[in-house]
Amino acid sequence: MSYYLKRIGQSVVVFFVTVTATFALYRMLPFGPVEMMRVNLMNQLVQQGSPTPQQVEKINRMVEAYTGINPDKPWYVAYYEYLHDIVLYQDFGVSIVKREPVFDILFEAMPWSLFISIYGLALGTTVSLLLGAAMAYTEGSRFDTGMTIFSILNTTIPYYIVAIVALIVFSFNLGWFPSGGRMTQGTTPGFNYPFIAGIVEHAALPILSSFVAGFGGALAFRGNCIREMGKGYIRLARLRGISQGRIAIRYVGRNALLPVYTSIMMGIASLFGSSIILETIFNYPAMGFVTFEALMDRDYPLIMGSFVFFTSLTLLGILVADLTYGIIDPRVKGGAERESY
Repeated sequence: MSYYLKRIGQSVVVFFVTVTATFALYRMLPFGPVEMMRVNLMNQLVQQGSPTPQQVEKINRMVEAYTGINPDKPWYVAYYEYLHDIVLYQDFGVSIVKREPVFDILFEAMPWSLFISIYGLALGTTVSLLLGAAMAYTEGSRFDTGMTIFSILNTTIPYYIVAIVALIVFSFNLGWFPSGGRMTQGTTPGFNYPFIAGIVEHAALPILSSFVAGFGGALAFRGNCIREMGKGYIRLARLRGISQGRIAIRYVGRNALLPVYTSIMMGIASLFGSSIILETIFNYPAMGFVTFEALMDRDYPLIMGSFVFFTSLTLLGILVADLTYGIIDPRVKGGAERESY
């Protein structure tokens, strides 16, 4: 139980430290959003003469209306009020450009990002583990050599290059998949074939690119399996007459998965960061695309809200993976007192 409490406590601390540092930088950096808008408005008034105190006060109110930040308040007071509104009212402010609540914009876009990111990562990880195990059990064969070369090539090509090539080939040249959007125009949202088929068509290429990004673990899993298969306890298990299937799954696969599991956790951490690039390439309007548009429009409340969402989802994914690590390796829960299971 102390292991779980420790991990949950660490995640909460990391969340608050990250959000606090970001908010402080957001407010204190030279020529931040408040200063930039205030200087622009002041310059407009200077051309008409020296601004009066009433005009300065009016500028401050305009800055607050546009950015959601009161220039007269210290950053720590504004930070307390920002967290207070988020925790109690789920109020992330109002988007400067869209003029809609930030929470509604992000909550509407989030399921689409989860859809393409999780399917891509799950498919890529599953296939890479199966291929890694098959390569280990056929070590030295043509299949092993061919898949090893393919895996090395795959790890050297960035996923966004794959995304651009897939877009050019399958969308622009062949016309098999749409080049943008997330559903077919004119379909009725719901559990019906045209709507679901449209969603799958629009998500196919982003998922393919995420699949390639999560495919790099095959070579590492092959090496771990070969190392485990050469150990003495595997030979002893065979002498005891344990079936090959049980040895492969319970002994070799489980122990070989431990080092790879760490890279899977890191994959979850980078899941939403990579979605900004993928969704922009495929013009897929989800969280990453919304965040990129907010950056281009300097929509600071939406940028800050996106950052809080990304941080929360990433930490939640890492926490879930971290808590389930004990299922694969029970020594983690028992600390140094347990050397085996």
